[in-house]
Amino acid sequence: MKKVLTIAGSDSTGGAGLEADLKTFEEYGVFGFASITSIVTMDPKTGWSHEVTELPAELLLKQLISAFAGSGMAALKTGMMGNDANILAAVDFLDKQQVENIVVDPVIACKGTAQILQPEVVTAIKKYLLPLATITTPNLVETGILAELGDLTNLTDMKKAARAIWQQGAKNVVIKGGHRLGSDKAIDLFYDGAEFVTFENELYQTDFNHGAGCTFAAAVTAGLAKGAPMRRAVAMAKQFVAAAIKEGVQINPYVGHVWHGAYNKAQKRMEAIQ
Repeated sequence: MKKVLTIAGSDSTGGAGLEADLKTFEEYGVFGFASITSIVTMDPKTGWSHEVTELPAELLLKQLISAFAGSGMAALKTGMMGNDANILAAVDFLDKQQVENIVVDPVIACKGTAQILQPEVVTAIKKYLLPLATITTPNLVETGILAELGDLTNLTDMKKAARAIWQQGAKNVVIKGGHRLGSDKAIDLFYDGAEFVTFENELYQTDFNHGAGCTFAAAVTAGLAKGAPMRRAVAMAKQFVAAAIKEGVQINPYVGHVWHGAYNKAQKRMEAIQ
């Protein structure tokens, strides 16, 4: 069984971050490890008021050493890194490892936090993480920030931004268009430095999509770990996430999560147990 690692924040509501990653890894049939960079909590009185508690870089390094004990990782992904110190610690450690597939989900902030757009985190992602990336998976907001192009509203803007991010060192770029494009389709743009490819499917009108971005990046990671070619891994991940969004569930009065078991109909696995 292939081993994969997520280096990410922990979402205490269970929908995004490493919780989403591990659920996705399980659905793909790979064995997931996690190194926690931060813990995201929610105020139940307000719902969207989140707080990010960063873990120290020394603790992250201990987790990475533990995860890499024994045989190596077939792939790994990074998500919310918490701060620039965690990014530097992770990059320094990974420079000494041999991991063929590194997926960088450049999470700059989560919904409802006050730590949006920390300049030092953005700088560290661009300078240190992107050059390690086999592929990076920013959403439209993150793409505009990383490419320094501001708001992106159409496919032409996305192509220009993809080129800019590719030039920062990522070998492949896939930009998640989502609802912000104003299209009736969910459009993602892939770029490998030579060719653009668009991936489209139905755009589901739902608010139960918390964790979709993390899940997509984790699905790409697992697909690459199992030997899928890059474009096939992206296409599979888009199908997986589309099913997860379509079957999204309300978790509490404020948040609806994607359902990671939707693609494989996981709810039917244990029906015989009373």
